[in-house]
Amino acid sequence: MINSVGEGPSARSTYLRVVVLFFVFNLISAAFFIGFVHRPVYDDQFNIFDVHNYAAKGLSLDTLRSQRNAPGPTSFVWMAAAARITGGDELRGARIGALFSWVLLGIGLLVGARSSGYRELWYGALLALLVFPHAVEAAATVLTEGPALFFAVIGALAWTEFVSRADSSATTLIHGMLGCLFMGFAVTCRQYNFALLPAAALVAAGQFHTKTWQPGEKWRWASGALFCLVLSAVPVLLLILAWNGIANPSIESGASYNMMYKASAGLNLTRPIIASLCVGSYLVPLTFPLMRRVKSSYRWRMLGIAALGGIAAGYWNESLLQPGPLNTFVGVAARAFHGPAIPFGVFTAVATYNALALSVALWDKRRLFFSSPPVTFAVLAIIFFIGEQFGVGGNIPFYDRYVLQVAPFLGVIAFALLPSLDEARLFGLVVLSFFSHVVVWRYVFNS
Repeated sequence: MINSVGEGPSARSTYLRVVVLFFVFNLISAAFFIGFVHRPVYDDQFNIFDVHNYAAKGLSLDTLRSQRNAPGPTSFVWMAAAARITGGDELRGARIGALFSWVLLGIGLLVGARSSGYRELWYGALLALLVFPHAVEAAATVLTEGPALFFAVIGALAWTEFVSRADSSATTLIHGMLGCLFMGFAVTCRQYNFALLPAAALVAAGQFHTKTWQPGEKWRWASGALFCLVLSAVPVLLLILAWNGIANPSIESGASYNMMYKASAGLNLTRPIIASLCVGSYLVPLTFPLMRRVKSSYRWRMLGIAALGGIAAGYWNESLLQPGPLNTFVGVAARAFHGPAIPFGVFTAVATYNALALSVALWDKRRLFFSSPPVTFAVLAIIFFIGEQFGVGGNIPFYDRYVLQVAPFLGVIAFALLPSLDEARLFGLVVLSFFSHVVVWRYVFNS
């Protein structure tokens, strides 16, 4: 069983202190930003419309159908409730609501992990999330990721606890119901979280076939699991009925975002490639030590594939580079190389090589990983997250901020494969965290 991120209680305590330190620092930074920056920044100007709509008129079929922004309504309703409770400045109230969702997420994950058989993996999930370059921004501004992550990650924690137990007791069933209901609400916060539902079903199916069961227990557990999975679909189906689809009428018609963007279900062949590049890029600082551990028999073939990937990415950089920190990084490097093709190609080659090294490591330890429900769930959630991009029609870019939604699952995989937290790895996490604070505090200097 892979459930350790260190050796012994001392390593566990040290690891927990690191997670708590990043968590508290993020909250302080976001709280100061909310306190001192009173004007709309980034997507505040768009998202505050729906927050105001729900705060003023409440949740109804009319307010659901008049929503303008692409994400589901639950995060807006969450922030609208905070704005009504706090009163006064609606923008600040909505931001407080977003920050509160991160408080609940961190506390819920830290407390819930203590009773889990995989507590260090969930500590790793929280750590990877906290250092992600958009984490503080999502905690300090009117973004929908905070409530979405709260429901998604707490739901995943509860569900993996359910499937890891070979009994059908009431306590176990409550874990399953809570997990699936939360994951369903996560989809209604941000539709990309739909990837969690098939991942949950496949993890349950795997545990159903591999566990050793007491007489009569197997089918009672399966009935409970099926009931929970049906429960997860209820919030999603209600939203689809309200909107007559998975996207709201305004964004489907192109009436949102000043007539700039349109989104609906459809076939998209380039978006999964962009999503894969973004996921692979953010895996590098989490798993880079794996690149040094590749067997010599694989190394040259992997280098060849990585080089081809880098050349292709450099050639099609205009189509593949999307808004976000990665684009900014490539843009800075492009000044020295007279264009983005070379730096983007090199960065893609490194990310590709690292992803291949990660895949080999996963394959080498496949028996151990299939016995760990959080890791199995994390791998499937990321695969489905990338795969569902095939069905995203319209012209909204794939911002690399969207990877924040699967950052906890990247953390589960990274810290299952690499349990130690040495100085080099800690330095990489600190650098990521530094950029997370820069991303939000730059708005102080940008009008």
